[in-house]
Amino acid sequence: MKKTVDVSIPLGPVHPCWKEPVRLKCETAGERVLRVEVELGYMKKGIERIMRGRPWQEVMFLAERVCGICSVIHNMVFIETMEEISDIAVPPRAAYLRVIVNELDRIASHILANFSYCYTIEHETLAMYLLNTREIVLDNLERITGSRVNTAYMIPGGVRFDLLPEDAVTVLADLDKVEEEMRRHTRIFETGPLIALRSKGIGVMDREEAIRSHTVGPTARASGVPDSDLRLRHPTYQALGFEQITRTEGDNFARIMIRFQEIFQSIDLIRKCVTTLPDGPIRGGGLCRAGEGSHSGEAPRGELTYTIKTDEYGRVLDIAIRTPSIMNIEACAHAMIADAASIADVTSTFISSDPCVACNER
Repeated sequence: MKKTVDVSIPLGPVHPCWKEPVRLKCETAGERVLRVEVELGYMKKGIERIMRGRPWQEVMFLAERVCGICSVIHNMVFIETMEEISDIAVPPRAAYLRVIVNELDRIASHILANFSYCYTIEHETLAMYLLNTREIVLDNLERITGSRVNTAYMIPGGVRFDLLPEDAVTVLADLDKVEEEMRRHTRIFETGPLIALRSKGIGVMDREEAIRSHTVGPTARASGVPDSDLRLRHPTYQALGFEQITRTEGDNFARIMIRFQEIFQSIDLIRKCVTTLPDGPIRGGGLCRAGEGSHSGEAPRGELTYTIKTDEYGRVLDIAIRTPSIMNIEACAHAMIADAASIADVTSTFISSDPCVACNER
């Protein structure tokens, strides 16, 4: 009988399915993947070091450049941390406008994540459909903030721009279009036999393993981890009646479906904010003061935390950022991919966790 020899197969750092450079070292026995090691370090930017000693006005722009896919939440968490340190209040209208922009960014991020997965399993038709729909979302981000990616929309005590009545009408109309198209895309994903073969029962991580691995965001919620969405503890989201979405399958299919479901939830949240937008100012004022504090928010990939120390002039003396992808990437390597039946499932399972290398290598 022919003996099966263990082989080391490197995937990346440059791979057609990766959005960013990363290498997976796979130890295999035949087709079966025995273990995987993730190798990072290909795109270090040093943003945290650049931030130190600079005024908050400059750090605000640097924060959202940690990640271009979820730049709004980096802007939001940094500003909310500065507001906690300086005891700055936010007017109700500005708080609702922040939710609108944050959820538009979440939709864009989730669509891109699902596009990457569909492209990885070679369902290029659905992948292109998703990218086309994403353009509508980015157009509305630009309509409200003036930019499609790096918006710099939130400032201490409020936001930069108000939502004009005519823009509110356009946003609601475009949301109807996005919802209609996303329902069609979701139906294609749910019922596609090829998608089921490549997704259901692949990359399974149960709830106990998800908790033990400290997974966050949709990756955790796809495995049924309770209270893992920090929007549950955000006062504006609480006022809007936000409820967490979870599934229990814990496989690739569940992780993608969680993002589809959260897209519809984000659409409902934006509609509610637009139709019940409070009257009043969009800026409450206030000065950034000396102090230190830590604040977390729910990024599209999970818990994002900023820990900041400032001086009396609002300069950032020290800053540390904890992004969500590092936990999910480790969980993916040690819980989802380990003992995979086929090397072909490694790329799709890795992409299903929506890794963001730019966040990790800031």
